[in-house]
Amino acid sequence: MAKNSLETFIERVRATWGPITSEVVAGCREHLEELLKAPATEEWLAALHKDAPENRELYRDPEHGFLLLAHTEPTGLYRPPYDHGKGWVVYAVQQGETEMGTYVRVESEHGKAQLVKRDSSPIKAGQAKVYLPGDIHDTYCAAGPLLLYRFTSCDLKKESVTRYAQQGGGGADGAA
Repeated sequence: MAKNSLETFIERVRATWGPITSEVVAGCREHLEELLKAPATEEWLAALHKDAPENRELYRDPEHGFLLLAHTEPTGLYRPPYDHGKGWVVYAVQQGETEMGTYVRVESEHGKAQLVKRDSSPIKAGQAKVYLPGDIHDTYCAAGPLLLYRFTSCDLKKESVTRYAQQGGGGADGAA
């Protein structure tokens, strides 16, 4: 029986998987970019378009612990800066467009911590972006409905994810 694109993705990531290295991260990103090319007629993808789930787990690897999730977001949805703790993530846009800003946490001369926005990048349909452990970013749905895949190296609900409280000027101060 022929495999669908999701099954092929899982098989390829399992073959690539190992401790975090440049090669493992690049391989997972490439496999996710290939998944973005799946025909909308495949049953699993057609169901995502029809149901437009806010959050759906597509796969959880029982041996390695990585996950693939799908998220549907409306235009204008903003998520303030956060990191993924010790986990790493690849975001891939199947439909719509998101904008992700990156930040660095700095301390002032007086020891006050704040986030400084480094840049902001649009991620359009067919594109993917990697965030490594400790990378801080925000997300904004620029054109929805956005259908986004989020590949995570581990279950982030069990990871020490830090969410930062928004403050004036695009920065953030402290964990939320």
